[in-house]
Amino acid sequence: MQASGEADVFLLKTSDRNFGVKKLLGKFGLRGFSGKWVALKANFNSADPFPASTHPDTLRVIVEVLKEAGVAEVTLAERSGMGTTRRVLEELGVFEMGEKLGFDVVVGDELGKGEWVRFGREGTHWLKGFCVAKCFFDADVVVQTCCLKTHRFGGHFTLSLKNSVGLVAKRVPGEIYDYMWELHTSPFQRQMIAEINQRYRVDVVVMDGIRAFIDGGPERGEVVEPNLLLASNDRVALDAVGVAVLRVYGAKGNVGKGRISSWSRFAVQPNSE
Repeated sequence: MQASGEADVFLLKTSDRNFGVKKLLGKFGLRGFSGKWVALKANFNSADPFPASTHPDTLRVIVEVLKEAGVAEVTLAERSGMGTTRRVLEELGVFEMGEKLGFDVVVGDELGKGEWVRFGREGTHWLKGFCVAKCFFDADVVVQTCCLKTHRFGGHFTLSLKNSVGLVAKRVPGEIYDYMWELHTSPFQRQMIAEINQRYRVDVVVMDGIRAFIDGGPERGEVVEPNLLLASNDRVALDAVGVAVLRVYGAKGNVGKGRISSWSRFAVQPNSE
């Protein structure tokens, strides 16, 4: 997550994912990914269709472009918040796509104790710290794809920053503590989301805004059709633009209030209360 300075956010008006995703990824010099291991985070919080979840064509094109760039390996890792992760991925056809396109699928609910990286509570709003899937630190490159939507359960919106919650353990094997219960009941939920993003890097994020929720979310809501695809390597800048788009299309609730620059400062300074 970028902490300061200017960042590029690329925005393309199109409903053609095959053209649009390729065009946007072409802005990031993917030749440098050749021979590298890519960890991929999509948005599979539930088995509900796009824009609740990553559109299958968006995922397909991202993987195809990475393969064309010569990456050695692609691993998609996910932990769903609304439903059992394996069942969600099965219903959405992710395992089948992985077999067809040649990428591995890691089920976050099934990771062993040694497959998480633990971060302590010091300097955060997490009472016991939190744990992030180890593959996102072992991989050479991290790519994320998110949706454009509001979120009625806290956090106000689900763009790239909140999508990172799916990297974090709900429970670690051998422990009874529920990290997601803490997150979703805490008055500091947005700070905690920002703190997750401080702990891992992202090389490219693709945001699918061809359709969006401007109310409700994350699994259902009022749908609009911006017909936009966005990309950046800066999650704060990308989410700031995403919030602006949601407002243009009539977003309701907290997303429609306040200065967008204030939202960006909030994400940059996660320890401020």
